[in-house]
Amino acid sequence: MSVITRDEAQLRAQLLDVHRYTVELDLTTGDETFDSRTVIRFTARSAGDTFVELKPASLRTVTLDGQPLDPETLDGNRLPLRGLTAGEHELRVDAAMRYSRTGEGMHRFTDPTDGETYVYTQMFLDDVQRVFAAFDQPDLKAVFELTVTAPDGWSVLANGITEHLGQGRWRAAATPLISTYLVAVAAGPWHSLHTEHRGLPFGIHCRRSLAAHLDTDAEEIFDVTRACFDRYHEKFEEPYPFDSYDQAFVPEFNAGAMENPGLVTFRDDFVFRSAVTDTERQTRAMVIAHEMAHMWFGDLVTLKWWDDIWLNESFAEYMGYQTTLEATRFTQPWVEFGVTRKAWGYDADQRPSTHPVAPEAVDDTAAALLNFDGISYAKGASALRQLVTWLGEKNFLAGINIHFERHRFANANLADFIDSLAAATDRDVHAWAEAWLRTTGVDTLSPRVAAADGTLALTVDRAGSRPHRITVGLYDHDLTDEGRLTPREHVSLDVPQSAPQPIGKRPALILTNDGDLTYAKIRFDDESFEAVRTGLSGLPEPLTRAVVWNALRDAVRDGELPPAAYLETARTHLPRETDLAVAEGVLAFAAHEVTDRYLRPEDRPAALATLGSLCRDLLRRTEDGDNPGLRLIAVRHFINVAAHPDTIAAWLADDTVPGGPELDPELRWRILGRLAVLGATDEAAIAAELDRDPSANGQEGAATCRAALPDPEAKRAAWDAMFASDDLSNYLFTATARGFWQPEQADLVRAYVPRYYQDVVPLAARRGPAIAAAAGRWAFPYHAVDAENLALGEACLREAEPVAALRRKLVDELDDLARALRVRDA
Repeated sequence: MSVITRDEAQLRAQLLDVHRYTVELDLTTGDETFDSRTVIRFTARSAGDTFVELKPASLRTVTLDGQPLDPETLDGNRLPLRGLTAGEHELRVDAAMRYSRTGEGMHRFTDPTDGETYVYTQMFLDDVQRVFAAFDQPDLKAVFELTVTAPDGWSVLANGITEHLGQGRWRAAATPLISTYLVAVAAGPWHSLHTEHRGLPFGIHCRRSLAAHLDTDAEEIFDVTRACFDRYHEKFEEPYPFDSYDQAFVPEFNAGAMENPGLVTFRDDFVFRSAVTDTERQTRAMVIAHEMAHMWFGDLVTLKWWDDIWLNESFAEYMGYQTTLEATRFTQPWVEFGVTRKAWGYDADQRPSTHPVAPEAVDDTAAALLNFDGISYAKGASALRQLVTWLGEKNFLAGINIHFERHRFANANLADFIDSLAAATDRDVHAWAEAWLRTTGVDTLSPRVAAADGTLALTVDRAGSRPHRITVGLYDHDLTDEGRLTPREHVSLDVPQSAPQPIGKRPALILTNDGDLTYAKIRFDDESFEAVRTGLSGLPEPLTRAVVWNALRDAVRDGELPPAAYLETARTHLPRETDLAVAEGVLAFAAHEVTDRYLRPEDRPAALATLGSLCRDLLRRTEDGDNPGLRLIAVRHFINVAAHPDTIAAWLADDTVPGGPELDPELRWRILGRLAVLGATDEAAIAAELDRDPSANGQEGAATCRAALPDPEAKRAAWDAMFASDDLSNYLFTATARGFWQPEQADLVRAYVPRYYQDVVPLAARRGPAIAAAAGRWAFPYHAVDAENLALGEACLREAEPVAALRRKLVDELDDLARALRVRDA
């Protein structure tokens, strides 16, 4: 058995106390494997049998209390420990372990720019056993002492301060009590920058080929880090619990970042090598804040089992956005949350794979891994934002601090947290948790106006079961500006209401959930929808506009608003939009979902023309250079929707957009990718561009372009690279998959749709969860919005027994496909 069940973990936790791991890693033994020697000191509370996990390339020796165990007893990833007596024990394991190319365990990467090699660990969720032997469950916390032997010229980072002992040997300071999945090592010829704050060493690190780009942004990254660190010390009574704070930007990272105590790892896309918008900088700041929040939520106090993922992720998500707002120069993080993250949560919560924020039972680690989704992050954070609105921030923070005091360096569950909150307030937080954290689905809030006692009164109808504390915005037409809606009043309501709310004369727009303080879909009455149709861009606050755009998005997805009407609204109002997150979110939905999936193929050319015209308007509006971020968004999307190659080919030849910007590597690869789709470039041009940009990003850009060429041989080569070979890293697999399926090439790739379901199941079983998830998401034939594709997918789920990670992705993609078919029919 490769996964551990909840029942097994509980039994093992009852049997064992784990005290200390002493781990020695040797990274000098070759390109394929490294040596791992582990000593585990633990106590058995009573006599019994148990097991330790590891996934070695070869298991050399094992001893328990000085007596050898037979390595041949290793069964899959489990080494049985039989006949334990009550008392203290020492287990020693000597093994060779495989490097990973999929971002799991100990990932190894050689930079094509300069040939330098880097390795780093990603132990989450149960991948520590790919690096060293462990009792791998979150509630068996221990002290970890690590020693690493690395090649000359490398430096080694770990959870604690590292010391170079000479001859390539590095020793990390012993950790406090932490969970196995939080242990971290990163080794290589890092480019490192250091500072000190509040007596602690802070560092940021990246591979050498990105050094100049990190140097450019170092002060911004350090400023955000210091500001968030100080703000958390104002919020939390428990001080930062570790001896240093390093942030390593590492290659081919599967997630956005990982909260390893004292050594946070980020995907190195956050070291910007091309132009980015201020919203993208804001996102980086939010991720820094999110991961730092984990030092308390997840690292200091850790979940007992994976059914309480939300205690880690929902809190870090909420704190990341709120602390970015409070502590940094960025003023609109909740707008980006509303447009991007919240939509992720709404979508996930309406699929068959939905689950409560706090599910009552997660049976094993394979099931747990599937719950790191829009529900655990975005819905959970939305629920916490509603909790703060209902409870008050003072009581909320008081409950959090009680929680930290009660469970520091230990483990906790939902009941523990709710008890801590209950100690800080007289409100019934247990009932709130039951309604919000144990249920699934999205409530819908709709306004209803009726005459009462000679005036108009508002009732907000609820389809659903949760209590909501909301703000309702009442807006009137501005008499001096026909396209502007001005706020008359903001009304606070509890839903369900005890009585209708008097509102005086009829407003032009009634906007439930103005300010986006709860988690619910909203609908408009007829008068309000007409006001939105004519005056959306005239709403004064970007968060208000984000709520409206989300409502229109939901209405399209639910078949209540024609996709063409959404495009018409975007064409009317987006040219006047000022918020970058709103502009990016609307354009992305309009292109990827509306144009590529919800409209019928015969309507797609007109939709592309509409979006191209919209982007041209944004380009004309930004010619004076006063909003470079909006101009960059317009350039990117103009490239994405170009139906003819002439304009973007001229940009590529001139290496600039007329009026700016000059083309950086990201824009050049984007243009070349679109030209490939349109059949307006070839392998020679791709190879020449790769010579110009031989970086890892360039390798990915070339892979996408080659897979996108409308040529049978190019498609065959891309397919074989993904499915017939295991040579592609996680990033190169995704880059190839993203180029393969194109709506313009439906006839060319039609035969590959059934092949996908035949080939993806063995691929996922062979290459593991990370590639399984990538294959289920990026390699899925999303463009084939037809009943045949849906039937093939449903048959695959019934008959082929895909591994859990792939099954979850297929369930989600097929549900989205079925929704697209319903929207087309509507």
